[in-house]
Amino acid sequence: MAARAPIKAALFGDTGIAGEEVENVYGDGRLEQLRQATQLYPVRVRSDNIDRCLPHLKDVQVIFATWGLFPLTAAYLDRMPALQALFYAAGTVKYFARPLLERGITVVSASAANALPVAEFTLGQILLANKGYWRNVREYGKADDYLRAFRGRGNYRVTVSLLGAGQIGRRVIELLRSFQMDILVFDPYLTEEEAGKLGVESVSLSEAFERGDVVSNHLADVPATAGLLDGALFSRMPPNATFINTGRGRTVNEAEMIKVLRLRDDITALLDVTDPEPCPETAPLRKLPNVSITSHIAGAQKEEFGRLSELILEEFEAWSEGRPLRHAVTMEMLETVN
Repeated sequence: MAARAPIKAALFGDTGIAGEEVENVYGDGRLEQLRQATQLYPVRVRSDNIDRCLPHLKDVQVIFATWGLFPLTAAYLDRMPALQALFYAAGTVKYFARPLLERGITVVSASAANALPVAEFTLGQILLANKGYWRNVREYGKADDYLRAFRGRGNYRVTVSLLGAGQIGRRVIELLRSFQMDILVFDPYLTEEEAGKLGVESVSLSEAFERGDVVSNHLADVPATAGLLDGALFSRMPPNATFINTGRGRTVNEAEMIKVLRLRDDITALLDVTDPEPCPETAPLRKLPNVSITSHIAGAQKEEFGRLSELILEEFEAWSEGRPLRHAVTMEMLETVN
């Protein structure tokens, strides 16, 4: 039997926000694995060299990428007629996937691997929020009696509301099972049957805010959710409640949230995402003592990058052997996930 011709592949991606995403994600020998598994084009394809590279990519079958992938226009795709699949070692594919899917090109995302560190980050914030950690940090030293600086309820029989039951939301649910908490979920796509299997209570959006000691946002970033979380919802939060956002800043009506946070300093907002990003130094959010902002660190960082490329390498092996894929993206998924 004749040996199968090696799959022709290329690594695509500009330098991303953090500077070295491609090198980090495909580091620790993973780029060498790609070279052994494919006939890998020797130059990383970037937006500033793609025009020079395209004459050599007419036979490329597979693209590997991560954060920093630039949109592949119709003109680019027309010049890669052999392209069959793109393996994306990162999270959301919304900004580039549609034109590929419309051409029948398989798109695989490592969003499932990126969901775990986000869920772990969220869990840590939930546990500290219920202990009143952030209020304690800002109030301890101001109180006459340091014991009165404790404002939390603790992590027993408290209520956590999750907005969205996608990959990340379900990961958070799994992690919370170790704790004795009531879990509420707002998700228009979650059926009562599914909620029962997950061990959660399906509620309306207003009820999620009214009952949650912690409200954690994992809603999809779609037109229907833009500005959905408004001032009326934040004003309904219980005393000493905490709002966590590791989803997308665009889902929050920021101006209305700020108005409520100014009136109610008992509410704490923990924002890993804002709109825009990064949050401007002069933004009103930065002046509020009950707001804590981090620089979009919930997703995979440093050693956690390994999970992303490992998933992609496993999916590529399955694809090359004709086995079913576990993390292929569909057109429907572009409307319902981040």
